Amino acid sequence: MRDFGAHRRPSALPALPCETHPALVLLRTAHDRRADWLRAGQALERVLLVATAGGVRASLLHQALEWTDLRGDLARVPDGDYRGHTQMVIRLGYGPEGPVSPRRGAAEVIDLGG
Repeated sequence: MRDFGAHRRPSALPALPCETHPALVLLRTAHDRRADWLRAGQALERVLLVATAGGVRASLLHQALEWTDLRGDLARVPDGDYRGHTQMVIRLGYGPEGPVSPRRGAAEVIDLGG
């Protein structure tokens, strides 16, 4: 797994054990229109929230979707049937607890001055 933290020294990035058999999930839509992109985003939000609530870690593997030929290959299943437009590849599994994302306090982002 890659760590996109601000650490520049490899010694500061210890390896952690992760799931050896994660599930790879394809989020697909029947078409590839703007409305389908919106629905895919809503479905992705739901998947991530349910996974988080269940203690499951998720990684978004979008690199294959950036190449037209690879994205086309993801539209077919092993029997060769077409199964729609893949919008996201999601890796789901169990892993170590990660650090929380930094957040600013509500007073720093809400202007009550009207």
